[in-house]
Amino acid sequence: MNIRNINQEHSAHLIEVFSGIQGEGLNVGTRQIFIRFALCDLRCHFCDSSNTWKMPEICRIENTPGLRDFQNHLNPVTPEKLLTWVQQQNKPFIHDSISLTGGETLIHTLFLIKFLPQVRDLTKLPVYLETGGHRPQQLAQLIPHLDLVGMDIKLPSVSGENHWQAHKEFLKLCYESKLEVFVKIIVSKNTELMDLKIAGEIVRNVNPGSPIFLQPVTPLDTPTGSINHNLISSPSPKQILMWQVLMKEFVKEVRVLPQTHKILNQL
Repeated sequence: MNIRNINQEHSAHLIEVFSGIQGEGLNVGTRQIFIRFALCDLRCHFCDSSNTWKMPEICRIENTPGLRDFQNHLNPVTPEKLLTWVQQQNKPFIHDSISLTGGETLIHTLFLIKFLPQVRDLTKLPVYLETGGHRPQQLAQLIPHLDLVGMDIKLPSVSGENHWQAHKEFLKLCYESKLEVFVKIIVSKNTELMDLKIAGEIVRNVNPGSPIFLQPVTPLDTPTGSINHNLISSPSPKQILMWQVLMKEFVKEVRVLPQTHKILNQL
C-alpha cells in the first residue's frame, strides 16, 4: 500500500475519538478532545501506537467525555460524522483544545482541509497538531487552520528513521509562518550524541526560541514481534542530565518530560 497516495478529501480512517489529559509536550496536563487518525508512513522502533499502522475497519468513539464508554463505528468517516462526534465531546468548560494525533495525521491533509475550518467554527477551541515533522508540503496546506504544532525530530539511533532535511524544512515553515511550534525528541539508552547535536543545530539554525522536550522512551510492556526491545530501553538519569546540558548549548529552553498520561493511566 502506498500511503502517500491514499489521501482522500471526503473520508478518513480513524482509530478513536475521546476526551483525555495531554501527557506530552507544551500542552501537558491540559484537557483535550483527541482525534486519533489511522496510518503512518514511519516505523519507529519505540512506537507505542503500532495499531495505527494499518487501515482499521472500525473506530472507537467515546460517548461521554472521560468515561471511556466507547462504541464501535465503521470506517471510513466523513467530516460531517466526525464533527458530530467532536460536538458530542465538547461539553462546556471542559476542554482546552483539540488534539490531532495518530499515526501520522498529515497523511489525511485533504480531509483536514475540509474538516478543520468547520471544527474550529463549531467548538471555538484551538487546534493542536501532533506529527512526525517530516511532511512539510502537507503542513503548508493546513497552516491557516492550526494553532500549535508539536513536531518530532526522529533520531536515527533511536527511531531507525532518518528525516533530517524534512525536519529542517518543516521547522522553517512553522517559523516563517509564525505558527507556534515545539520540538519533541524521543531518547533511549542507545541515543547517539551526534544525533542530538544535529537535532540541536537544526533547531538553533531555524529558531533558537523553540523549546525542545527530551522524552525518555517508555518501554513497551508486550512484545510486538518486529521491534527489537534492546533498542527501546530507557536511558539512565546520568544520560538524561548530560543530554539536557548538551541541548542547552543550542537552545535556551530544554525540558525533560516522560509520558505523563501513562503515569496517570490516561491511555
